[in-house]
Amino acid sequence: MAAAEKAKKSGFGIDPKDGKLMLGRFRLPMPRSRLGRMALGTLLVIGGCLGFLPILGFWMVPLGLVVLSADIAFVRRLRRRIAVWWARRQSGNARQPRNVG
Repeated sequence: MAAAEKAKKSGFGIDPKDGKLMLGRFRLPMPRSRLGRMALGTLLVIGGCLGFLPILGFWMVPLGLVVLSADIAFVRRLRRRIAVWWARRQSGNARQPRNVG
């Protein structure tokens, strides 16, 4: 399997081909309607803000933002910036901090 194909199979975001939510190697179906996706994303973010309660967790906030990024341009741009930053960080091409002093 080529490296490009392997990279396509894993990742975080929404697969443009089938509309499924990609979380690493897991793929979850999402609601087809925009209203359903927005409601799901909003509920995940609100539930994540209540992460100190049992059952709920802070992991729900980033998941909700990924779901919302399908329909809200601002969240989509933020998710893309974070993805590019993370990829640069993983490849070692991130800007190195300058030594001051």
